[in-house]
Amino acid sequence: MPFRTGPKNLITDVAGLRVGNAADWRLKTGVTVVVPDRPAVAAVQVLGGAPGTRETDALEPHNSLKEIHALVLSGGSAFGLDAASGVQAALREDGVGVEVRGQRVPIVPAAILFDLINGGDKEWGRYPPYRDLGYVAARNASVDFELGSTGAGCGALSSGLKGGLGSASTILTNGITVGALVAANPVGSVTVGHSAHFWAAPFEIGDEFGGLGLPSPLPPDAADIRWKFDAEPQPGGNTTIAVIATDAVLTKAAAKRLAVAAHDGFARAIWPAHTPADGDLVFALSTGASGIELDELGAMELSAVAGSTMARAIARGVHAATPAENDLFPVWSSRRG
Repeated sequence: MPFRTGPKNLITDVAGLRVGNAADWRLKTGVTVVVPDRPAVAAVQVLGGAPGTRETDALEPHNSLKEIHALVLSGGSAFGLDAASGVQAALREDGVGVEVRGQRVPIVPAAILFDLINGGDKEWGRYPPYRDLGYVAARNASVDFELGSTGAGCGALSSGLKGGLGSASTILTNGITVGALVAANPVGSVTVGHSAHFWAAPFEIGDEFGGLGLPSPLPPDAADIRWKFDAEPQPGGNTTIAVIATDAVLTKAAAKRLAVAAHDGFARAIWPAHTPADGDLVFALSTGASGIELDELGAMELSAVAGSTMARAIARGVHAATPAENDLFPVWSSRRG
């Protein structure tokens, strides 16, 4: 039986999740936050060589943290780690967090991408805007949100095209829902050669990112490595950061395995991925809202679909990007003529 998307084809098809975006269009940067309605099990896997993170060590299965209260994806390189403080402020106002001797401490792991060179004006003054953007993103959290040039994808770039914020969902044969959210900003390319065909095409459901399929025959430049800016890549100048989520009941160890599997979607949608110049990272999140605990076969299907859903989300983010003043790269739709 073919897989189908959830009603919204967004990560918020996973019951119990909301997503908020905030962006500064002059700076060409922004923040995206995932807020579970209740504390959720989480894990992380980093496979890129240049990550930028906050509170990720606590997510490892051998450490004592049990649940998180939000996840942050942010532009701004290391400056963007401030976004988590803004999200914490919003959650603390709402009384959300781990209670420690009468105090509430929201646990908000974060990851950042590099978007400091994208045509935006980065003269923000003494302090970067990310704390305030994080607060606004948390307050904007909803089951409905925009894709493309918004949130953490506002200033994202890929090789030859604007990147963007993407999302997708899949309903498994056992009724479990899997959702992906990604800010695609890789040093590599998401399309085959210089064509409009996405590497993720074999996993497309309907025409969610153009319906073009793969080119036949493959163009002679399909396997060529095309770096962003057509120059030698610099460590830390890129990065694709993402969240894979499910309503299945998972332990931290199982969530870690889900994060590992979701990285397959990077490799299916980006050529090349996981380079020393990328900080490629996937957070995994389990709301447990379905109440379903997976058997071995169910866990295998979950892992497979995590990769395909992530690949689709990456393509959808680039597909949805929109042009803006002073852009360095064109948007995907320009390749359709």
